[in-house]
Amino acid sequence: MTEQPIVRRNAVNSGKHPLGVQERRSLDYGGTYICPVCRHGQISTLPLMDAFACNFCRHIFTADLRNQTVRVEDSSQPVTWRWNGRGWQGAATHVDVDLRIIIWLIGTALVTLPPGLIWLSSHTFPPMRGSAWYWFPTVWVCLAFLSHFLFVAWLFVEHYQVPFYITCKIRLQDWLGRR
Repeated sequence: MTEQPIVRRNAVNSGKHPLGVQERRSLDYGGTYICPVCRHGQISTLPLMDAFACNFCRHIFTADLRNQTVRVEDSSQPVTWRWNGRGWQGAATHVDVDLRIIIWLIGTALVTLPPGLIWLSSHTFPPMRGSAWYWFPTVWVCLAFLSHFLFVAWLFVEHYQVPFYITCKIRLQDWLGRR
């Protein structure tokens, strides 16, 4: 099996060879690439800097051309992607794994403990059957679970910079005229 030659081209192009074979190319400061965060915009080099910026989500990336990786610099999560010649792949970073486990445990506790306490109190001291507010504890448990779940889900989506969420967030900002 022979490797296709690396050809420098603009990522705005469809990326298709006339014969239907997709060409590989290396990551360099002269090219334009699909943004690995929002997957909608394009990253290109910033003038007078060894960095990339997205024209849609406005994230700034530093590049390691030797390893063919970029890292987002303006985020609380130092996420790295590896360029494989055709697209981006998430790269394993040296983020402390124990911190991820703690974040997931805290998120699970925030989602389950408040509704669990409400459920426990409603079963310890149940309302009288047939009363007008007999349904309230069940609705309260469901609303507490839903609100805590949405809050934790939003925090995780913000922390991990999910591309679909970032795209929707930027389009909403454009629609409201805040950008």
